[in-house]
Amino acid sequence: MNQNSLILIKPDGLVKSLTGNILTRMSETKLEIVAAKIVRVSPELAKAHYQHLADKPFFDELITYLQGQLHDRRKVMAMVYWGEDAINKVRALAGATNPEEAEPTSIRGAYGRITSKGIYENVIHASSDAIEAEREIKLWFEPDEIILDAFPTKTETLNDVKKRVWAKA
Repeated sequence: MNQNSLILIKPDGLVKSLTGNILTRMSETKLEIVAAKIVRVSPELAKAHYQHLADKPFFDELITYLQGQLHDRRKVMAMVYWGEDAINKVRALAGATNPEEAEPTSIRGAYGRITSKGIYENVIHASSDAIEAEREIKLWFEPDEIILDAFPTKTETLNDVKKRVWAKA
């Protein structure tokens, strides 16, 4: 069954210049990239993304981490991978959330670490299941930013919406 999965290369992955390595490893899945962008992560986006961990004692550090405040990279690379069994393929390649428990051949096992403050710097996020994938993808991407119809959409006319546009030179 074809699925979508959200992949984030987190700020520690970007600061370590691991983007090429991670994309090369992801190509092993034979999945298709159907959306990709660099995102400056707002506090609201970070909190919405990790809403299921809001009651954990490490939540604030996690938000700071995803926003890139612990590194010299205040951005992430967000991607949607699509294809047969995408979620399981990506999760297997990413490895366990805790880098110390991840297989050494996985992305997190090879590149992740736990800081002296106990923060997991695991360089990559991968959707855990189909429900989370849909929720996460809808947080990070608009329908027109994805090259296929990932989920049902509708067309609306929105009035009084301010949008930044390119200025004329």
